[in-house]
Amino acid sequence: MKIPSPIVRLIDNFERLPGIGPKTAQRLTFQLLHFPQEELENFANSLVSLKEKTKLCSVCKNVSEYDICLVCSDLGRDKKKILVVATPLDSFAIEKSGYKGVYHILHGVIDPLNNIGPEELFVKELLTRVSTLVEEAMFDDLDKKIEVILATNSSMEGESTSMYITKMLRDKFGTGDIKITRIARGLPVGGDIEYADDITLSRALEGRSEI
Repeated sequence: MKIPSPIVRLIDNFERLPGIGPKTAQRLTFQLLHFPQEELENFANSLVSLKEKTKLCSVCKNVSEYDICLVCSDLGRDKKKILVVATPLDSFAIEKSGYKGVYHILHGVIDPLNNIGPEELFVKELLTRVSTLVEEAMFDDLDKKIEVILATNSSMEGESTSMYITKMLRDKFGTGDIKITRIARGLPVGGDIEYADDITLSRALEGRSEI
């Protein structure tokens, strides 16, 4: 029996999403056939606006509706405490822990096997951002060191990315202007930040150590 082409196209598109195989894609597609037309149109409009109405924050590179995200524009945040994560999902997870600093999103980790190097990540932007803070600190009366908290996952790629960023920061700023810390091993080795509970994330942040 030949399946109608609109159904085949939607199944193919669902299969492109991570974690969705052929069977799941088929179930989702046929389930949508039972939705009222109005709900399907709302669903379609949400997909279209996903890219049209979001952008990357010009400061931290997180996903936002605005040029500068709500975290970066929040005057109550500690701008001298930058937590570096691989993905926006990681920052959303850590936000639940009560963290009051700001973020920097790399949008990936260094992964040579998949041809992802430092150039494909927002590492250069992090260095520029820290440079600006160091320059501003020269005219700041508050004697507070800039802290960069590395919070990539504890996988081999995450650790390699953390080591690379540490080297770049140390080569550029030495040990006097900034403090570099790594979140503590409150997270299981090989575990992903986005799936960790709030307590584990809080303890990982509290137990971070200087590199």
